Amino acid sequence: MSAQADATLALLWERVRRDGDMPGFTRAVNAVLASLRGEHEGEVPMTRIVLSDPVLTQRVLRLANSGMYAAFGQRIDTVSKAVLVLGTDTIGHLALGLKLVEELGRTRPDSGEAHAEMEKAVLAGMVAHKVATGQALPDPEAAVVCALLHSLGRMMVTWYLPERWSALQRQASESNEDAAALAELGLSLEAIGRSVAEHWGLPQNLVAAMRSVPPAARAGKLVQEDWLAAIGTMSARCAHALWNDDAAGAAQLRELATAYGPMLGLAPDKVLRAVAEAQSEARMELSVAPLARPLRQREQAAARASRRAAGNRVMMAGRAELREALAQGDPSRALELAVEAMHRGLDCSRSLYFLHQRQEALYVVRMGLGAGVDEVAPRLRFGDGYEPTVFHAALRSGQPVFIDHPADPPFAPRLPAWWKATLADAQSFVIAPLCVRGEAMGFLYGDWTGANEPLKPGAVELGLINDLRGQLAQALDPRWQAELAASRA
Repeated sequence: MSAQADATLALLWERVRRDGDMPGFTRAVNAVLASLRGEHEGEVPMTRIVLSDPVLTQRVLRLANSGMYAAFGQRIDTVSKAVLVLGTDTIGHLALGLKLVEELGRTRPDSGEAHAEMEKAVLAGMVAHKVATGQALPDPEAAVVCALLHSLGRMMVTWYLPERWSALQRQASESNEDAAALAELGLSLEAIGRSVAEHWGLPQNLVAAMRSVPPAARAGKLVQEDWLAAIGTMSARCAHALWNDDAAGAAQLRELATAYGPMLGLAPDKVLRAVAEAQSEARMELSVAPLARPLRQREQAAARASRRAAGNRVMMAGRAELREALAQGDPSRALELAVEAMHRGLDCSRSLYFLHQRQEALYVVRMGLGAGVDEVAPRLRFGDGYEPTVFHAALRSGQPVFIDHPADPPFAPRLPAWWKATLADAQSFVIAPLCVRGEAMGFLYGDWTGANEPLKPGAVELGLINDLRGQLAQALDPRWQAELAASRA
């Protein structure tokens, strides 16, 4: 390996260490591989792995009840039984594929190019699944994972080395991507993907199949690794051809089906039918791919993504300022920063801070931002005695709650009278409880009214809200306030 290649990989791992080593994926991989290697007795560990992930649970049960596995119409409604029917290898491959995409998606949620590469990988997995299961080919789940892994190098570079990816794409416009990768990175994107897979300790048969193979001149019996490499190569190339949903891509698909179909023992028309099924499924499940949405929807989605990214930057800046205010012993300033960060970060119409006044047994507004807040603030108060409302439920759970269309069932009966009298024009709202050692000290409230489209908090936004409310809870902690007073005495 060249010095340039070594430097590229060193930079990649440095970025991974700096930005996060995808701990959720690493833990999932280790747990899945332990079960696949037989390091635990029986099927219970794999069952626990599946049950720990709701998405994986649904996929496993759906697969176990599909026509390929369900014998004599038997209904499988437990994960333990699904493990027995499918086997640990099948579920292991399925789990690895899901966790790969899930954790990569969380790493850089604001990167459009990175998301595009991730969705191309997902699309390749869809193609592989339809081709393999539709023709009863061997190891359909392994085919899906291999198709995903064929794009691993591209995903890692777009996520962790975006500036190198941009330079690579500029060079690729004048030559081709493989040559540009060698010139810019010192090694191919495929080699980067294999290095990452080996670093993660993925099964050797999957790593060995992470190679691009040319179509064979004639059909022949392939060993499993060659078969996986062939279907992974074809599926990844089909995904790129499908991506823009245009005539040029359709022509390329026909060429790929003609070239790889005989190699896999399939007629080209059967490959094209499977790809068409994957394309139809992708229109419903993907979000970034041009084939998933018409131009107007893509423009709207891009605007929402830009708005979300800008809001996240606001909350991250507010989080840093809030931390500084606490370090300086300024709880009042911390409160203002937290409310403003959530208000601007989520682009709310109104944002309020409710304080729990224990002596009066009331929750009352202490600060608010947005149109009309000063007028309604005196009426925004309610007792701390439990009532079956969404506010008391959120305070009891101690977790943020987002309510969309609150006037619709099943939430309408759980809205308190004081909210209906003052804030009922909200089309959505979020509640973020502030708890100190299990006791509710208050909560942050934000809503969206009129034409202000709700910015539904996702995983990143909820993480930032949790950071803000955690720091604000510190300012409300009587112990911290006592220590602050003592230090100033």
